[in-house]
Amino acid sequence: MLLELWILRILWLASLPLGVYAFGHAAMQRADAFTAADKMSKPAWLGITGGGMLALGLSQGPGGGGMIFWIAGLVAVLVYLVDVRPKVIEVQKGSSW
Repeated sequence: MLLELWILRILWLASLPLGVYAFGHAAMQRADAFTAADKMSKPAWLGITGGGMLALGLSQGPGGGGMIFWIAGLVAVLVYLVDVRPKVIEVQKGSSW
């Protein structure tokens, strides 16, 4: 039981910089790149990643009372990093032809 709590605590601490990075990346991208990539608008993703970052930071981490908020924040940030970020970067680079 103690080992699981330590592992979850380490994951919680590692997720905080991910939230900051996702929000910062979304803030630095062009607004038209989001719609060109067929994703939600830039303000929507700023809200999602900002809310995710806030949930990650304010939750008491795993084992605390806010674990559901930590999971929701982590999912929001990971969706941006895994799905939206690569498409936005691809749109901004242009065609490889």
